Amino acid sequence: MSIVSAIVLFAVIWFMVLFCVLPVRLKTQGDVGEIVPGTHAGAPANLNMRRKARLTTKIAIVLWIVIAGVIFSGVITVRDFDWFDRMGPRAGETDG
Repeated sequence: MSIVSAIVLFAVIWFMVLFCVLPVRLKTQGDVGEIVPGTHAGAPANLNMRRKARLTTKIAIVLWIVIAGVIFSGVITVRDFDWFDRMGPRAGETDG
């Protein structure tokens, strides 16, 4: 895995975790009863994005270490997902 692949993997994991963390402990303006004119009742009343970003980063780092470790160790490879044998034999292998 190159450095660019590692950064892209981390970015994808980070955004997936962010979308899972965003609704945690969310109180909407409708829940609180203080709806600002011109906004939807489902708009967040107290988003606290800095705390959610820190939590997202911590979780994403742990997940990235696990996933990158699996990739670097070679326990799971792309060939493990080649269920229709489209990749052909590995270099040095013969059919038989």
